[in-house]
Amino acid sequence: MTRFLTVLAATLLTATAIPANAGQVQDERAENASRVLTEILRIPEESIPTRMLESAQAIAVIPNVVKVGFVAGGRRGRGLIAIRGSDGAWSRAAFITLTGGSIGFQAGVQSADVILVFRSARGVDSIVKGKFTLGGDASVAAGPVGRSAQASTDEQFKAEIYSYSRARGLFAGVALDGTRLAIDNQSNEMAYGAGTTPRAIFEGRAGNGSDALVAFRDRIEEATLKQPDPVK
Repeated sequence: MTRFLTVLAATLLTATAIPANAGQVQDERAENASRVLTEILRIPEESIPTRMLESAQAIAVIPNVVKVGFVAGGRRGRGLIAIRGSDGAWSRAAFITLTGGSIGFQAGVQSADVILVFRSARGVDSIVKGKFTLGGDASVAAGPVGRSAQASTDEQFKAEIYSYSRARGLFAGVALDGTRLAIDNQSNEMAYGAGTTPRAIFEGRAGNGSDALVAFRDRIEEATLKQPDPVK
């Protein structure tokens, strides 16, 4: 009986320790996503157009998407996504994975930071359900960059999702057709608790999460605030 209790206690201690350690991993991922978004938006002339950010329905940031083993052109990355509610407020962030083909990177590039800007509710609905394929379940296009795109009208932004990457210091729109985006349920449970669903996260029923997750959402809110029209 004593031996059984000892084993049980050790098991419980281990089970308690795992989420704590894993939570640190998720926090680091959230911090990296916030850093990537901040760095990319720092230079408006080489960044995502303000008009597109202001009307975004969701934003995903996947730092350090890397080449996977010997798979031809295979890529994989882990990041976060937040969606905009009907009241205009941004949701808690959920963890996601990105897997797919060449992802339009330049030859020789081993890793890149990826940002996805969702322009329609259809793409958002798909990710809430768990996973979808860019270019299949929702149309995707390489996003316009810089001030030259600021004057574009909403009618000119016809794709449902616009994709960007930064590699070797170069930020540009990038083709992502055939790439799969999926909810990272394990990471979400580590961050928000067992049994957490993406819908519960997006609807604010899973708690705030860690400071790092809150900071990521705050960074998106800052980036998507509507700017006043210039005085003519």
